[in-house]
Amino acid sequence: MTEKDDHYDYVEHGTIHYKDLPPLDKQTNDIMKGELKTGTALSGFYFILIFSIPVLNWYFPEIAFKPIWGGMTVTWFITTVVMMAMAFIIAYIHTKLYEKRLKKFDQ
Repeated sequence: MTEKDDHYDYVEHGTIHYKDLPPLDKQTNDIMKGELKTGTALSGFYFILIFSIPVLNWYFPEIAFKPIWGGMTVTWFITTVVMMAMAFIIAYIHTKLYEKRLKKFDQ
């Protein structure tokens, strides 16, 4: 690639320390605080579900290792199918709450 074919201007701009940035406006600050609360709550819920699998395996092995479809155990079913569904549900909830929050601030 020749210099004249380069369509981008790669000028060195340096770095900016976060303390040098101006504060966020109130609307953006409120949206980001809401996002943090939503993300923290949904992540906490998901981690509780994830960490319940070893508890199920350790304390209730007769349930956890019971074979269901084609030899798949209850633990594997929860880990694969249920957790994937939970990930989609959590993403859906997060998106809906974000859209609701944006509508509130657009008014």
